[in-house]
Amino acid sequence: MEFDWSAADVAFRDEVRAFLDANLTPELRRAGRLATSVYPDHEASMAWQRILHERGWAAPAWPVEHGGCAWSLTQHYIFSRESTLAGAPPLSPMGIRMVAHAIIAYGTPEQQAFYLPRILSGEIFFCQGYSEPEAGSDLASLTMAAVDDGDDLVCTGSKIWTTHATEANWIFCLVRTSRAGKKQQGITFLLIDMTTPGIEIRPLVMTSGEQVQNQVFFDNVRVPKSNVLGQIDDGWTVAKYLLVFERGGGAMAPYLQAMAQEVAVAAAEQPGPDGNPLLDDAAFAARLADARIRSDVLEILEYRTISAMSRGQNPGPAASMLKILATELSQQLTELALEAAGPRGRVYQPHATAPGGPIAEFVPPADGYTSGADWQAVAPLRYFNDRAGSIYAGSNEIQRNILAKAALGL
Repeated sequence: MEFDWSAADVAFRDEVRAFLDANLTPELRRAGRLATSVYPDHEASMAWQRILHERGWAAPAWPVEHGGCAWSLTQHYIFSRESTLAGAPPLSPMGIRMVAHAIIAYGTPEQQAFYLPRILSGEIFFCQGYSEPEAGSDLASLTMAAVDDGDDLVCTGSKIWTTHATEANWIFCLVRTSRAGKKQQGITFLLIDMTTPGIEIRPLVMTSGEQVQNQVFFDNVRVPKSNVLGQIDDGWTVAKYLLVFERGGGAMAPYLQAMAQEVAVAAAEQPGPDGNPLLDDAAFAARLADARIRSDVLEILEYRTISAMSRGQNPGPAASMLKILATELSQQLTELALEAAGPRGRVYQPHATAPGGPIAEFVPPADGYTSGADWQAVAPLRYFNDRAGSIYAGSNEIQRNILAKAALGL
Protein backbone atom coordinates (compact mmCIF):
# COMPACT_ATOMS: atom_id res chain seq x y z
CA MET A 1 0.00 0.00 0.00
CA GLU A 2 1.34 3.44 -0.98
CA PHE A 3 1.18 5.94 1.90
CA ASP A 4 2.01 9.10 -0.07
CA TRP A 5 -0.80 11.14 -1.59
CA SER A 6 -0.84 11.49 -5.37
CA ALA A 7 -0.27 14.89 -6.97
CA ALA A 8 -4.02 15.19 -7.52
CA ASP A 9 -4.69 14.35 -3.89
CA VAL A 10 -2.18 16.96 -2.72
CA ALA A 11 -3.87 19.56 -4.94
CA PHE A 12 -7.24 18.61 -3.47
CA ARG A 13 -5.83 18.85 0.06
CA ASP A 14 -4.56 22.35 -0.68
CA GLU A 15 -7.97 23.32 -2.06
CA VAL A 16 -9.67 22.08 1.10
CA ARG A 17 -7.17 23.90 3.31
CA ALA A 18 -7.73 27.16 1.43
CA PHE A 19 -11.50 26.80 1.79
CA LEU A 20 -11.23 26.10 5.51
CA ASP A 21 -8.88 29.04 6.06
CA ALA A 22 -11.26 31.37 4.23
CA ASN A 23 -14.52 30.21 5.82
CA LEU A 24 -13.84 29.04 9.36
CA THR A 25 -14.50 32.10 11.47
CA PRO A 26 -12.99 32.46 14.96
CA GLU A 27 -16.42 31.67 16.42
CA LEU A 28 -16.71 28.45 14.44
CA ARG A 29 -13.17 27.39 15.34
CA ARG A 30 -13.93 28.08 18.99
CA ALA A 31 -17.03 25.88 18.81
CA GLY A 32 -14.94 23.07 17.36
CA ARG A 33 -12.04 23.52 19.77
CA LEU A 34 -14.17 23.76 22.90
CA ALA A 35 -16.75 21.09 22.00
CA THR A 36 -17.39 18.83 24.97
CA SER A 37 -18.53 15.75 23.03
CA VAL A 38 -19.10 14.45 19.52
CA TYR A 39 -22.12 16.77 19.43
CA PRO A 40 -21.05 20.40 19.00
CA ASP A 41 -22.89 23.60 19.75
CA HIS A 42 -26.04 23.34 17.65
CA GLU A 43 -26.07 26.87 16.25
CA ALA A 44 -22.39 26.71 15.26
CA SER A 45 -22.88 23.33 13.62
CA MET A 46 -25.83 24.56 11.56
CA ALA A 47 -23.95 27.74 10.57
CA TRP A 48 -21.06 25.61 9.31
CA GLN A 49 -23.47 23.34 7.44
CA ARG A 50 -24.91 26.34 5.61
CA ILE A 51 -21.41 27.39 4.53
CA LEU A 52 -20.59 23.88 3.35
CA HIS A 53 -23.92 23.60 1.55
CA GLU A 54 -23.22 26.79 -0.37
CA ARG A 55 -19.90 25.29 -1.50
CA GLY A 56 -21.56 21.96 -2.34
CA TRP A 57 -19.62 20.08 0.34
CA ALA A 58 -22.25 19.54 3.04
CA ALA A 59 -22.89 15.91 2.06
CA PRO A 60 -19.96 14.73 -0.07
CA ALA A 61 -20.77 11.04 0.51
CA TRP A 62 -24.20 11.33 -1.11
CA PRO A 63 -24.65 10.36 -4.76
CA VAL A 64 -23.91 13.28 -7.06
CA GLU A 65 -27.48 13.37 -8.36
CA HIS A 66 -28.71 14.13 -4.84
CA GLY A 67 -26.12 16.80 -4.01
CA GLY A 68 -23.02 14.75 -3.20
CA CYS A 69 -19.49 14.99 -4.57
CA ALA A 70 -17.77 12.76 -7.12
CA TRP A 71 -14.82 12.31 -4.76
CA SER A 72 -12.61 9.28 -4.39
CA LEU A 73 -12.45 7.56 -1.00
CA THR A 74 -9.05 9.17 -0.51
CA GLN A 75 -10.53 12.62 -1.09
CA HIS A 76 -13.27 11.89 1.44
CA TYR A 77 -10.61 10.95 3.96
CA ILE A 78 -8.54 14.06 3.19
CA PHE A 79 -11.57 16.32 3.62
CA SER A 80 -12.46 14.70 6.94
CA ARG A 81 -8.85 14.89 8.14
CA GLU A 82 -8.28 18.51 7.15
CA SER A 83 -11.61 19.61 8.64
CA THR A 84 -10.67 17.97 11.92
CA LEU A 85 -7.19 19.47 12.02
CA ALA A 86 -8.58 22.93 11.21
CA GLY A 87 -10.98 22.75 14.15
CA ALA A 88 -14.22 22.79 12.17
CA PRO A 89 -17.29 21.96 14.26
CA PRO A 90 -18.71 18.60 13.17
CA LEU A 91 -22.15 18.39 11.59
CA SER A 92 -24.88 16.47 13.34
CA PRO A 93 -24.72 12.95 11.90
CA MET A 94 -28.41 12.08 12.26
CA GLY A 95 -29.58 13.62 9.01
CA ILE A 96 -26.75 13.97 6.51
CA ARG A 97 -24.65 10.97 7.52
CA MET A 98 -27.36 8.55 8.63
CA VAL A 99 -31.03 8.73 7.69
CA ALA A 100 -30.33 10.43 4.35
CA HIS A 101 -28.52 7.31 3.12
CA ALA A 102 -31.53 5.21 4.09
CA ILE A 103 -33.83 7.62 2.24
CA ILE A 104 -31.59 7.41 -0.82
CA ALA A 105 -31.57 3.59 -0.71
CA TYR A 106 -35.16 2.88 0.36
CA GLY A 107 -37.16 6.06 -0.13
CA THR A 108 -39.68 6.66 -2.87
CA PRO A 109 -38.92 9.39 -5.42
CA GLU A 110 -41.42 11.60 -3.61
CA GLN A 111 -39.69 11.02 -0.25
CA GLN A 112 -36.28 11.73 -1.75
CA ALA A 113 -37.51 14.93 -3.40
CA PHE A 114 -39.04 16.18 -0.14
CA TYR A 115 -36.46 15.24 2.49
CA LEU A 116 -33.04 15.32 0.86
CA PRO A 117 -32.90 19.00 -0.23
CA ARG A 118 -34.29 20.08 3.14
CA ILE A 119 -31.75 17.98 5.05
CA LEU A 120 -28.97 19.64 3.04
CA SER A 121 -30.24 23.15 3.71
CA GLY A 122 -30.91 22.47 7.40
CA GLU A 123 -34.63 23.10 7.06
CA ILE A 124 -35.21 19.54 8.28
CA PHE A 125 -33.13 18.46 11.28
CA PHE A 126 -33.50 14.83 12.31
CA CYS A 127 -33.02 13.04 15.59
CA GLN A 128 -32.93 9.26 16.04
CA GLY A 129 -35.65 7.24 17.77
CA TYR A 130 -34.18 3.78 18.30
CA SER A 131 -33.50 2.92 21.94
CA GLU A 132 -36.26 2.44 24.48
CA PRO A 133 -36.12 2.02 28.29
CA GLU A 134 -36.23 -1.78 27.82
CA ALA A 135 -34.57 -2.01 24.40
CA GLY A 136 -31.00 -0.78 24.12
CA SER A 137 -28.30 -3.19 22.95
CA ASP A 138 -31.08 -5.68 22.20
CA LEU A 139 -32.84 -3.19 19.96
CA ALA A 140 -35.09 -5.82 18.37
CA SER A 141 -36.95 -6.00 21.71
CA LEU A 142 -38.50 -2.58 21.09
CA THR A 143 -42.19 -2.25 21.91
CA MET A 144 -43.30 1.21 20.73
CA ALA A 145 -46.52 0.32 18.95
CA ALA A 146 -47.73 1.60 15.59
CA VAL A 147 -51.31 0.49 14.99
CA ASP A 148 -52.74 0.41 11.47
CA ASP A 149 -55.65 2.83 11.09
CA GLY A 150 -56.54 3.39 7.45
CA ASP A 151 -54.03 5.74 5.84
CA ASP A 152 -52.19 6.26 9.13
CA LEU A 153 -50.15 4.46 11.76
CA VAL A 154 -51.04 5.47 15.31
CA CYS A 155 -47.92 5.43 17.49
CA THR A 156 -47.79 4.98 21.27
CA GLY A 157 -44.69 4.42 23.39
CA SER A 158 -41.41 6.15 24.15
CA LYS A 159 -37.83 6.48 22.94
CA ILE A 160 -34.84 7.31 25.13
CA TRP A 161 -31.32 8.73 24.71
CA THR A 162 -32.69 10.79 21.83
CA THR A 163 -29.91 13.24 21.02
CA HIS A 164 -30.96 16.81 20.16
CA ALA A 165 -34.68 15.98 20.24
CA THR A 166 -35.35 19.52 21.47
CA GLU A 167 -33.64 20.95 18.37
CA ALA A 168 -35.03 18.46 15.85
CA ASN A 169 -38.21 18.97 13.84
CA TRP A 170 -38.24 15.37 12.53
CA ILE A 171 -37.40 12.00 14.07
CA PHE A 172 -36.74 8.65 12.39
CA CYS A 173 -38.12 5.81 14.47
CA LEU A 174 -38.27 2.05 14.63
CA VAL A 175 -41.78 1.05 15.67
CA ARG A 176 -43.55 -2.26 16.29
CA THR A 177 -46.24 -2.93 13.67
CA SER A 178 -46.56 -6.69 14.23
CA ARG A 179 -45.72 -9.25 16.90
CA ALA A 180 -45.80 -12.27 14.57
CA GLY A 181 -42.62 -14.17 13.83
CA LYS A 182 -39.14 -13.38 15.16
CA LYS A 183 -38.64 -10.15 17.10
CA GLN A 184 -36.65 -8.67 14.21
CA GLN A 185 -39.78 -9.02 12.08
CA GLY A 186 -42.75 -6.75 12.47
CA ILE A 187 -40.60 -3.61 12.86
CA THR A 188 -41.24 -0.59 10.64
CA PHE A 189 -38.96 2.37 9.87
CA LEU A 190 -41.02 5.55 10.21
CA LEU A 191 -40.32 9.26 9.66
CA ILE A 192 -42.30 11.43 12.11
CA ASP A 193 -42.86 15.18 12.14
CA MET A 194 -42.00 16.33 15.68
CA THR A 195 -44.76 18.95 15.60
CA THR A 196 -47.42 16.22 15.39
CA PRO A 197 -49.86 16.35 18.34
CA GLY A 198 -49.17 13.81 21.07
CA ILE A 199 -45.38 14.13 21.23
CA GLU A 200 -43.74 15.18 24.49
CA ILE A 201 -40.00 15.70 25.06
CA ARG A 202 -38.37 15.43 28.49
CA PRO A 203 -34.67 16.40 28.63
CA LEU A 204 -32.25 14.12 30.48
CA VAL A 205 -29.42 15.69 32.49
CA MET A 206 -26.15 13.89 31.86
CA THR A 207 -23.26 13.59 34.32
CA SER A 208 -21.64 16.52 32.50
CA GLY A 209 -24.70 18.67 33.30
CA GLU A 210 -25.63 18.96 29.64
CA GLN A 211 -29.16 18.41 28.34
CA VAL A 212 -28.33 16.82 24.98
CA GLN A 213 -30.13 13.50 25.46
CA ASN A 214 -33.89 13.25 25.91
CA GLN A 215 -36.78 10.87 26.38
CA VAL A 216 -39.55 11.30 23.83
CA PHE A 217 -43.12 10.14 24.55
CA PHE A 218 -45.70 9.34 21.88
CA ASP A 219 -49.37 9.29 22.86
CA ASN A 220 -51.60 8.20 19.95
CA VAL A 221 -49.43 10.08 17.46
CA ARG A 222 -50.98 9.80 14.02
CA VAL A 223 -48.41 9.37 11.21
CA PRO A 224 -49.29 8.96 7.51
CA LYS A 225 -48.26 5.64 5.98
CA SER A 226 -46.55 7.69 3.27
CA ASN A 227 -43.88 8.36 5.93
CA VAL A 228 -42.88 4.69 6.07
CA LEU A 229 -39.37 4.15 4.72
CA GLY A 230 -39.11 0.84 2.92
CA GLN A 231 -41.86 -1.67 3.64
CA ILE A 232 -44.14 -2.03 6.65
CA ASP A 233 -42.83 -4.81 8.94
CA ASP A 234 -39.42 -4.74 7.19
CA GLY A 235 -37.83 -1.81 8.99
CA TRP A 236 -35.07 -4.01 10.42
CA THR A 237 -33.59 -4.24 6.92
CA VAL A 238 -33.47 -0.44 6.68
CA ALA A 239 -32.03 -0.10 10.19
CA LYS A 240 -29.19 -2.55 9.48
CA TYR A 241 -28.32 -0.65 6.32
CA LEU A 242 -28.26 2.66 8.19
CA LEU A 243 -26.06 1.23 10.96
CA VAL A 244 -23.16 0.89 8.50
CA PHE A 245 -23.13 4.68 8.14
CA GLU A 246 -23.49 5.28 11.89
CA ARG A 247 -20.30 3.37 12.69
CA GLY A 248 -17.96 4.66 10.01
CA GLY A 249 -17.06 7.22 7.41
CA GLY A 250 -14.87 9.69 9.28
CA ALA A 251 -11.21 10.08 10.12
CA MET A 252 -10.84 9.64 13.86
CA ALA A 253 -7.04 9.35 13.98
CA PRO A 254 -6.34 13.06 13.22
CA TYR A 255 -8.68 14.15 16.02
CA LEU A 256 -7.05 11.78 18.49
CA GLN A 257 -3.54 12.75 17.41
CA ALA A 258 -4.40 16.41 17.93
CA MET A 259 -5.86 15.60 21.35
CA ALA A 260 -2.70 13.71 22.31
CA GLN A 261 -0.56 16.69 21.29
CA GLU A 262 -2.73 19.03 23.38
CA VAL A 263 -2.29 16.73 26.38
CA ALA A 264 1.49 16.65 25.86
CA VAL A 265 1.73 20.45 25.72
CA ALA A 266 -0.44 20.82 28.83
CA ALA A 267 1.45 18.15 30.76
CA ALA A 268 4.75 19.91 29.98
CA GLU A 269 3.40 23.05 31.64
CA GLN A 270 1.40 21.62 34.54
CA PRO A 271 3.18 20.47 37.71
CA GLY A 272 2.86 16.87 38.79
CA PRO A 273 2.63 15.51 42.35
CA ASP A 274 6.35 16.13 42.93
CA GLY A 275 6.26 19.71 41.65
CA ASN A 276 8.03 18.90 38.40
CA PRO A 277 6.22 19.01 35.03
CA LEU A 278 3.70 16.18 34.79
CA LEU A 279 5.25 15.11 31.49
CA ASP A 280 8.43 14.24 33.40
CA ASP A 281 6.52 11.68 35.44
CA ALA A 282 7.54 8.31 33.98
CA ALA A 283 4.18 6.62 34.50
CA PHE A 284 2.20 9.48 32.93
CA ALA A 285 4.66 9.79 30.03
CA ALA A 286 4.39 6.06 29.33
CA ARG A 287 0.59 6.17 29.21
CA LEU A 288 0.67 9.16 26.88
CA ALA A 289 3.27 7.50 24.64
CA ASP A 290 1.07 4.41 24.45
CA ALA A 291 -1.90 6.55 23.39
CA ARG A 292 0.14 8.33 20.73
CA ILE A 293 1.44 5.06 19.32
CA ARG A 294 -2.08 3.63 19.22
CA SER A 295 -3.38 6.75 17.44
CA ASP A 296 -0.70 6.26 14.75
CA VAL A 297 -1.70 2.60 14.45
CA LEU A 298 -5.34 3.69 14.10
CA GLU A 299 -4.36 6.03 11.28
CA ILE A 300 -2.64 3.19 9.42
CA LEU A 301 -5.72 1.01 9.88
CA GLU A 302 -7.89 3.82 8.52
CA TYR A 303 -5.59 4.10 5.50
CA ARG A 304 -5.78 0.34 4.97
CA THR A 305 -9.56 0.45 5.13
CA ILE A 306 -9.97 3.22 2.56
CA SER A 307 -7.38 1.49 0.37
CA ALA A 308 -9.44 -1.72 0.44
CA MET A 309 -12.67 0.15 -0.22
CA SER A 310 -11.10 2.07 -3.11
CA ARG A 311 -10.42 -1.34 -4.75
CA GLY A 312 -14.05 -2.31 -4.30
CA GLN A 313 -13.39 -4.61 -1.35
CA ASN A 314 -15.67 -4.90 1.66
CA PRO A 315 -13.80 -3.75 4.80
CA GLY A 316 -15.56 -6.53 6.73
CA PRO A 317 -14.77 -6.62 10.45
CA ALA A 318 -12.47 -3.59 10.11
CA ALA A 319 -15.40 -1.30 10.94
CA SER A 320 -15.82 -3.00 14.31
CA MET A 321 -12.08 -2.87 14.96
CA LEU A 322 -11.89 0.85 14.16
CA LYS A 323 -14.89 1.60 16.36
CA ILE A 324 -13.34 -0.20 19.34
CA LEU A 325 -9.91 1.35 18.93
CA ALA A 326 -11.16 4.89 18.36
CA THR A 327 -13.61 5.06 21.24
CA GLU A 328 -11.38 3.38 23.81
CA LEU A 329 -8.39 5.49 22.78
CA SER A 330 -10.52 8.62 23.08
CA GLN A 331 -11.50 7.56 26.60
CA GLN A 332 -7.83 7.03 27.49
CA LEU A 333 -6.90 10.48 26.21
CA THR A 334 -9.71 12.23 28.08
CA GLU A 335 -8.47 10.56 31.26
CA LEU A 336 -4.95 11.87 30.60
CA ALA A 337 -6.32 15.34 29.79
CA LEU A 338 -8.26 15.43 33.05
CA GLU A 339 -5.14 14.42 34.96
CA ALA A 340 -3.11 17.10 33.17
CA ALA A 341 -5.74 19.72 33.98
CA GLY A 342 -4.99 19.27 37.67
CA PRO A 343 -7.07 20.92 40.42
CA ARG A 344 -8.33 23.63 38.07
CA GLY A 345 -9.78 20.93 35.86
CA ARG A 346 -11.95 19.74 38.72
CA VAL A 347 -13.84 23.03 38.84
CA TYR A 348 -17.23 22.89 37.12
CA GLN A 349 -17.21 25.84 34.70
CA PRO A 350 -19.11 24.91 31.54
CA HIS A 351 -19.52 28.57 30.58
CA ALA A 352 -15.93 28.41 29.32
CA THR A 353 -16.80 25.62 26.86
CA ALA A 354 -19.02 25.11 23.81
CA PRO A 355 -21.37 22.33 25.01
CA GLY A 356 -23.73 20.43 22.78
CA GLY A 357 -26.82 21.49 24.72
CA PRO A 358 -28.11 23.63 27.59
CA ILE A 359 -26.47 23.25 31.00
CA ALA A 360 -28.96 22.36 33.71
CA GLU A 361 -29.24 24.54 36.83
CA PHE A 362 -25.98 26.37 36.27
CA VAL A 363 -25.59 30.11 36.71
CA PRO A 364 -22.25 31.36 35.38
CA PRO A 365 -20.42 34.13 37.24
CA ALA A 366 -21.47 37.58 36.14
CA ASP A 367 -17.95 38.50 35.05
CA GLY A 368 -17.38 35.21 33.22
CA TYR A 369 -14.49 34.27 35.50
CA THR A 370 -12.81 30.88 35.07
CA SER A 371 -10.19 29.42 37.37
CA GLY A 372 -7.91 28.24 34.56
CA ALA A 373 -7.50 27.97 30.81
CA ASP A 374 -10.45 27.02 28.64
CA TRP A 375 -8.98 23.57 27.93
CA GLN A 376 -9.02 22.89 31.67
CA ALA A 377 -12.75 23.68 31.71
CA VAL A 378 -13.35 21.37 28.75
CA ALA A 379 -11.42 18.42 30.19
CA PRO A 380 -13.95 17.17 32.78
CA LEU A 381 -16.94 17.54 30.47
CA ARG A 382 -15.19 15.59 27.72
CA TYR A 383 -14.22 12.96 30.25
CA PHE A 384 -17.83 12.44 31.37
CA ASN A 385 -19.25 12.52 27.85
CA ASP A 386 -16.68 10.10 26.49
CA ARG A 387 -17.76 7.35 28.88
CA ALA A 388 -20.60 6.71 26.43
CA GLY A 389 -18.28 6.25 23.44
CA SER A 390 -17.83 2.54 24.02
CA ILE A 391 -21.62 2.07 24.21
CA TYR A 392 -23.21 4.07 21.39
CA ALA A 393 -23.29 2.87 17.75
CA GLY A 394 -23.14 -0.71 19.02
CA SER A 395 -21.38 -1.39 22.32
CA ASN A 396 -17.75 -2.46 22.14
CA GLU A 397 -18.69 -5.79 23.67
CA ILE A 398 -20.96 -6.41 20.68
CA GLN A 399 -18.17 -5.29 18.33
CA ARG A 400 -15.80 -7.79 19.93
CA ASN A 401 -18.38 -10.53 19.40
CA ILE A 402 -18.53 -9.55 15.73
CA LEU A 403 -14.73 -9.75 15.48
CA ALA A 404 -14.69 -13.10 17.28
CA LYS A 405 -17.07 -14.56 14.73
CA ALA A 406 -15.93 -12.81 11.55
CA ALA A 407 -12.16 -12.71 12.08
CA LEU A 408 -11.43 -15.58 14.46
CA GLY A 409 -14.22 -17.98 13.54
CA LEU A 410 -15.24 -18.45 17.17
